[in-house]
Amino acid sequence: MSVSAMIPGSPERAELLQNAVKGRSLWDDARRRLMRNKAAVAGMIILAIMVLLAIVGPFLAPFRYDTVTKTDVWLAPLQGGHLIGSDSLGRDLLARLFAGLGVSLLIGVVATSVSLVIGVVWGAVAGYVGGRVDEVMMRVVDTLYSLPFIFFVILLMVTFGRNFILIFLAIGAVEWLTMSRIVRGQTLSLKQKEFIEAARAAGLSPWQIISRHIVPNLLGPVVVYVTLTIPAVILAESFLSFLGLGVQPPMASLGTLIANGTQDMEPAPWLLIFPSVAMALTLMGFNFIGDGLRDALDPKDR
Repeated sequence: MSVSAMIPGSPERAELLQNAVKGRSLWDDARRRLMRNKAAVAGMIILAIMVLLAIVGPFLAPFRYDTVTKTDVWLAPLQGGHLIGSDSLGRDLLARLFAGLGVSLLIGVVATSVSLVIGVVWGAVAGYVGGRVDEVMMRVVDTLYSLPFIFFVILLMVTFGRNFILIFLAIGAVEWLTMSRIVRGQTLSLKQKEFIEAARAAGLSPWQIISRHIVPNLLGPVVVYVTLTIPAVILAESFLSFLGLGVQPPMASLGTLIANGTQDMEPAPWLLIFPSVAMALTLMGFNFIGDGLRDALDPKDR
């Protein structure tokens, strides 16, 4: 006999009670809270549009991002077939904006993934092992924190040359430091829990405990920090490109487009306006999602 048949009253009441019997997981509750957050939903919509434009946009643009047309220099929007204008070399700004958006998003995701892997492994091992190993590993983090970010990137550029892949490694090699501290702090509190003691009593090795029990229970704060790290990485790449250390021509990123727009701001203000709006919307989307996830995964609200 079903649960609804055993419960007296209306079918609607029986259905509600049946759903209550089934229960909901913490992740279901977090998802419901996230979807009720209007700012987070707006951020997801904005980010989905930006990702779609970065993927599909280059195929829809009327020009290639690196096509130089000397007769189309500094054309205003809607002139000469350029929907949002052209730059000082006659290159279509819309095509370069789509290409730059894709490069910035790719750098943000890849560099954050690098920092995620390094930071989670480093912080989890340091927090779980503890003792002198923890002291040495955290002193390494403190030493790297003391190095100026720009000096570190310039050193990599001079040593290995300017390379597109090197930008990923340079930014990811710096952003993992904060991630490792967050993971270490969470690991120190988790390793005292009863389920970790049970795992030790069952004979699991330290690496098995870290990979099967510690890391899965860190997903909440790690996911939140990742969504806030991606815009920080995009800003770091934009800053490097603004200084001429980032993406090199003819490739474009949002940082290089904004840097070029500041140089030609008086004769062609659209070169600065459109990339800046795209940058602001992208960062806004990531930050809204990060704030929404932080509120949805907050244990005090459960």
